[in-house]
Amino acid sequence: MIAIVDDEETVRRALARMLNASQFESEVFASGKEFLDSLTSRRPDCVLLDYQMPGLTGRDVQRRLALAGIDIPIIVVTAHDQPALREQCLADGAVAYLAKPLQRERLVGLINEALRARAAND
Repeated sequence: MIAIVDDEETVRRALARMLNASQFESEVFASGKEFLDSLTSRRPDCVLLDYQMPGLTGRDVQRRLALAGIDIPIIVVTAHDQPALREQCLADGAVAYLAKPLQRERLVGLINEALRARAAND
């Protein structure tokens, strides 16, 4: 399952449709808190994590996962592409950083890479 964490409903729906059309199961979350709370019952195989969200930002979510020792591949997505932000997210452990709007082929390729790397480490 691929978790989609984004505060914008239209983005969540579009990403879910894109992933479902690419044969991925997905679950959507409207906030970082909602996503983190869900981890007690189910862990995703990969997370598409919006960086700019009210409340917990994508970086906050990344840090909380790291502090809890939860290793899930994270692909950060943002509408505010900045080189320093990209470097920061990747240094914090994101497997990729993408600027919106997302290209389906690129996103699917990165998810597949993340899933293969995770499987190789298990």
